[in-house]
Amino acid sequence: MSATEASPAAQKLPLTTLTAMVVGSMVGAGVFSLPRNFAQATGVFGAVVAWVIAGAGMLMLAFVFQTLAVRKPELNAGVYAYAKAGFGEYPGFFSAFGYWASACVGNVSYWVLIKSTLGALVPGFGEGNTLAAVAVSIVCVWGFHFMILRGVKEATAINKVVTVAKVIPILLFVLILAITFKSGTFHANLWGDGPLFEQVRATMLVTVFVFLGVEGASVYSRYARRREDVGRATVLGFLGVLALFASVTLLSYAALPKARMEGLRQPSMAGVLESAVGTWGAVLISAGLIVSVLGAYLAWTLMAAEVLFVAAKDDDMPAFLRRENRHGTPAAALVLTSTLITAVLVITLFSDDAFTFTLKLTSALSLVPYLLAAGYAVRLGGTVRQLLVAALAVIYTAFLIFAAGLEFLLLSCVVYAPGTILFAITRREHGRRLFSPAELVLFLVVTAGAVVGVIGLATGFVTI
Repeated sequence: MSATEASPAAQKLPLTTLTAMVVGSMVGAGVFSLPRNFAQATGVFGAVVAWVIAGAGMLMLAFVFQTLAVRKPELNAGVYAYAKAGFGEYPGFFSAFGYWASACVGNVSYWVLIKSTLGALVPGFGEGNTLAAVAVSIVCVWGFHFMILRGVKEATAINKVVTVAKVIPILLFVLILAITFKSGTFHANLWGDGPLFEQVRATMLVTVFVFLGVEGASVYSRYARRREDVGRATVLGFLGVLALFASVTLLSYAALPKARMEGLRQPSMAGVLESAVGTWGAVLISAGLIVSVLGAYLAWTLMAAEVLFVAAKDDDMPAFLRRENRHGTPAAALVLTSTLITAVLVITLFSDDAFTFTLKLTSALSLVPYLLAAGYAVRLGGTVRQLLVAALAVIYTAFLIFAAGLEFLLLSCVVYAPGTILFAITRREHGRRLFSPAELVLFLVVTAGAVVGVIGLATGFVTI
């Protein structure tokens, strides 16, 4: 549908519909893994602190994206456009490449989670990273690839099914666990092991993963019946999702001892609900997850290819990534996207906990685009409130990079450094010098991090 055709309807979306769009963009596969991921890191008290920090920090980021969308409407090439406007072409390239790579690795986590779910019925799939699981996942990746090539660009009907499939099981999970609440079990799970700061830090990449898509709220401005509804929808939708995620996490502590949750297979929500109501609970969660994840995979694959395609059209990626097929699908960008997804799937064969690895790497790769966007908002200035929100978003994102730890910082460099090849091709196409002095320094730092990361992988200092 063209922008002209969409515009009449675009002015008629009420607050409730906008809020639902915000919720739909954030509720994905990550919520189904929360009980085990949190139990491995902390207890009830640490979980409360973690969600308060994550909620406040991500809300600041949501406000940043909303403000930038209003103040800089001409920067409509995606989240990386803010990095380019604020810090130059090479950081802008890194932001686009990191956002794309984050989406691709996130898609790998979907296949791992699906195969882990099916592993309860098909032992050969294990925890989603056995040879059989990876082989089937790769076949599915390229099956989706060729389906999208045939012009599957609008997935409205699929997304409606997906939204129902993922939200109803989660709401039932919360309702059932609230009814069957075991106060003794909850009290026994109050405290985790070790310093509280380290417990909370261990949850941060998990919270980032489940909130990925928060920046999507800013694109709904043009659909609003009233402009002020966008800010309200952002807050209402975000708070609703935060309440849902926190409820899933905290109520799980009342269903099973922490030690048992730590050992659940993913999706751990299935095991928690099964302990409360029996086998049908696990079936309900598993079925909802598979439909949800397949729909999310389609949406995020399209989004990942679109990031490369739009960046190429703006001369920030090589020209070959602008190629479309006769169905209007960005074919070259889609090939690169499916290729990276396949490569990371193969890497999961060597991971002890493939889902957690891909979850944390997805989050770590997304931090550079988020940090640069927040930094641009600070440089842009504005009212005292706008500056305070932007500064808090920078502080929160910088803390996330610290919380990610050295391992995932080095692994991010291993992904980012080879991506510079695309930057070099782009510069050469336009007959420009490869690096400015500042860009050269950044390249050398990232390359050094990548070398250390590869050596760390070879020696066991860095593990996946």
